[in-house]
Amino acid sequence: MTEDNMFRKELVGIALPVTLQSLLQSSFGMIDQIMIGQLGSESIAGIGLGGKFASLYTVVLGAVAAAAGIMVAQYVGAEDEEGTGRGFYLNLFLGLLLAGGFMAVCGFFPHGVMSLYTEDPAVRSQAAVYLRIYAVSFPFAAISTIMAVFLRCIGKAVMPLVASFLSVLLNTGLNYLLIFGAGGIPAMGVQGAAIASVIAQAAAFFATAVYFWRLGREGRPPVRFQMPKGEWLRYLGILAPILICEFMWSLGENVYAVIYGRLGTDSCAAMTMTGPVQGLLIGLLSGVAQAAGIMIGRHLGKEAYEEAYRDAKKLMLCGVVGSVILSLFLLLLGRQYVLIYKVEPQVQRMTYQILAAFALISPIKVQNMILGGGIIRSGGMTRYVMWIDMIGTWCFGVPLGILSAFVWKLPVAQVYFILSLEEVVRFILSLLIFKKRNWMRRL
Repeated sequence: MTEDNMFRKELVGIALPVTLQSLLQSSFGMIDQIMIGQLGSESIAGIGLGGKFASLYTVVLGAVAAAAGIMVAQYVGAEDEEGTGRGFYLNLFLGLLLAGGFMAVCGFFPHGVMSLYTEDPAVRSQAAVYLRIYAVSFPFAAISTIMAVFLRCIGKAVMPLVASFLSVLLNTGLNYLLIFGAGGIPAMGVQGAAIASVIAQAAAFFATAVYFWRLGREGRPPVRFQMPKGEWLRYLGILAPILICEFMWSLGENVYAVIYGRLGTDSCAAMTMTGPVQGLLIGLLSGVAQAAGIMIGRHLGKEAYEEAYRDAKKLMLCGVVGSVILSLFLLLLGRQYVLIYKVEPQVQRMTYQILAAFALISPIKVQNMILGGGIIRSGGMTRYVMWIDMIGTWCFGVPLGILSAFVWKLPVAQVYFILSLEEVVRFILSLLIFKKRNWMRRL
């Protein structure tokens, strides 16, 4: 088999299941919002703002999963079972700790949290209800996410996909029953959407956990928590920058949500309506980013540096081609999407304008996801990505968002496009680091 054929086979084997799983996960939010969208702008804005704070947890958990992926991929490549066990169980424990902390905040202070996002009491109330219930899903997400990372690294990426597919089917059926009421079940609106999501996430956890357990002692990683001092320092050197980076990036995204929320309920609803489509398009290429981390990490674990650099360039090219095609489809079909929602015409118009702005910026966004989220991190040099994201978000995105919204007083679509120019800054910095090759190293 030629090198190109081997590359394509490995890419498809990892990227396709991950992509399909990402699409299924994105459909969680889309199903919720389309159904809630039949209830009006306040409910759409409420579920969007509640979900935005919940995304802080999702992003921080994703940072832990990224650290687990870096460690497990390299240890699998080096055939180090002890290291694989440490990489898996330490990150699983940390994910559960984070789940407990975020659950406490969402359970005890949902109204206080949501008051930061909007001054509309009706929207704030809807968001707080959604957030308090949805937080129950956090521990399920922590365990199933870390298990999914391990399964992908050992070449068993199909099972997390199957679990996500089953959970989406369950979520769709429960949404219909609980949001609108049927078969003697009362209509619960936003509360019903949150309950449906929790049950569906729990189902995905149980399906993944059963498969993980059935791997047997030979297939599961050995239970290990103890690390030599030097390895602890390497672990912290990988994890800490990712945690800081992802948390600060997500905090920046929440600042953006505050900006949109303060522009009014219509603007907030329009931004929320674009969320599922953005998640869908990014999800279609997220598998390439995940595959980049695993494939390049395996090369680095074997000290095959030239192969790592060659395959990294191929993965970036895949991202460019795919993202341009998807942006063209979005520009053509975006108007039909906004008509799904029963909202005011001005909200539909705002939504399409934001989608058009996203279509223009998404090719660069995808390159940053593949470069920063996959390739550069695969060598454990996570501090590079931390500084790139910090500079992009806090030196460019947040200031531009505040200026365009509150000083220049521009419409929401223009505000979104201007603050999204931070992606250009990130791409330039990431490309410079990529070409220097300093990120290529074996743990």
